[in-house]
Amino acid sequence: MARALFFLALAFALFASCLTTARVVTIPFNVNNVKVQKLCQQRVITAVNGASPGPLLRVNEGDSLVIPVANGSPYNVTIHWHGVFQQLSAWADGPAYVTQCPIQPGQTYTYRFNITGQEGTLWWHAHLSTLRATVYGGLIIYPRLGLSYPFPTPANDFPIILGEWWNANVLDVESQALASGGGPNISNAFLINGQPGDLYPCSANSTYKLNVIRGETYLLRIINAALNNELFFKVANHTLTVVAVDASYTNAYQTDVLLVAPGQTTDVLLTANQPIGSYYMAARPYASASGVSFDNTTTTGILIYNGARSSNPQMPVLPAYNDTATAYTFTSNLTGLTTARFWKPVPQTVDENMFVTIGLGLVSCGANATCAGPLGQKLAASMSNFSFELPTKLSMLEALFNNVSGIYSPNFPDQPAVSFDYTNQANSFSSSLVYTAKSTTVKQLSFNSTLEIVFQDTSLVGVENHPMHIHGFNFHVLAQGFGNYNPSTDTSNYNLVNPQLRNTIAVPVGGWSAIRFQANNPGVWIVHCHLDVHLAWGLESAFVVSNGGTPSSTLPPPPADLPKC
Repeated sequence: MARALFFLALAFALFASCLTTARVVTIPFNVNNVKVQKLCQQRVITAVNGASPGPLLRVNEGDSLVIPVANGSPYNVTIHWHGVFQQLSAWADGPAYVTQCPIQPGQTYTYRFNITGQEGTLWWHAHLSTLRATVYGGLIIYPRLGLSYPFPTPANDFPIILGEWWNANVLDVESQALASGGGPNISNAFLINGQPGDLYPCSANSTYKLNVIRGETYLLRIINAALNNELFFKVANHTLTVVAVDASYTNAYQTDVLLVAPGQTTDVLLTANQPIGSYYMAARPYASASGVSFDNTTTTGILIYNGARSSNPQMPVLPAYNDTATAYTFTSNLTGLTTARFWKPVPQTVDENMFVTIGLGLVSCGANATCAGPLGQKLAASMSNFSFELPTKLSMLEALFNNVSGIYSPNFPDQPAVSFDYTNQANSFSSSLVYTAKSTTVKQLSFNSTLEIVFQDTSLVGVENHPMHIHGFNFHVLAQGFGNYNPSTDTSNYNLVNPQLRNTIAVPVGGWSAIRFQANNPGVWIVHCHLDVHLAWGLESAFVVSNGGTPSSTLPPPPADLPKC
């Protein structure tokens, strides 16, 4: 009896210890327009708490976040917590007109959610129009107190947030492109932690600098917050060891170059083992779409060893802009660390299979009108030829919760209506294939069902790498490849043992990616390309996941301060 009471007391003490390590972290977000000086110009941008990037949130797994957002800007705004599961807190996910109506100017909304079952690097950003060009920041989730990383503890950790800059109002850039039907103006610079680096004009004193001590190892938390560009990243003369992606631990993978798509995060260990001096870190685009203009500039920061005297940092040799081989080598060689906390084995039984084509297309400019897109039409983007259009009268999650019809259509198909040679360039601008239509069409999923999706790139306007992001879930990346997916042969290459876990996958240019996840989170969760230009054109849909029939699997009512449309 005494022995049983001892173990009972011990269990209670451990439980109480877990509770005491969790905190409620409250950080107010004040969204306002501010003046900044960059690239020889003074611009007005929208930012959180007066800065871009905005607040860096540092929390522990198990913490609860309370983020009161006061919108003092002239624009509607929402905040998305990219990669956070939002288990039973879908009301806090953030995409405008999906889980909430926007926070209008002068209004407030408080995001409340828990961080459970996740460790590593995530981030937050605006999820309405192109505001996330300046409204974004890091979200670092440390292990609970007393727990360690599954790799040697670094001397320190630093966020490296890659951004994108326009010498213009980014909302005007998008609205002008949508009105004309053509592509948006390209950006003028890329940023590292808000600084363009000294290769740009008027930027000698606008360069991020990271001081290190020779012999120490550091954890760099790299976030791609750029709007429309995947980025190669290198540090001159240094090897990087990948230990996590999208807040999921990986087997250690050594490389001298990273590819990070918009929305993705990559955690790397860097050992300062080179001669004392200064070394550039640099990022520039991976441009997979042939013949499309892009910002071909390079952003830099400087890694400075303690005691360095040289003022001439060494520059890394970055891959060519169209180096698909290097991009694919990196993205396809990462594997999941199966011994890590929160690792989830691959579901072996699949309830639903989807084959989803993704890519660009056209919509009609209208009778007797000419637009700036190809063939005089308007550029569009779609999933299985459904080009998504957001509702405006009510959010989709409110429609689901209150059983309101007419907001979305629940008949997104498991297969595209027309089968063709998806990546054959001869099909580009085929009049029978290239046109799409706007709708608000979603896929319904039963609670706890397992879904396998093959994302297939298409060549109807041109093949391109698409970073596909799913809200509310991580997914296993089973396999990737080029050309058309072949279920008869490609399934034999599935990694069902230790695939990488992600929330955003860069589908190879002219290729495909196969993913699998369990729909264990009730709500409305959008899936979309994280190139914002493609999102605006309609490369988006949503999964509507039903309740599970128990209190722990049922979405609670909306908070009282949920914004109204």
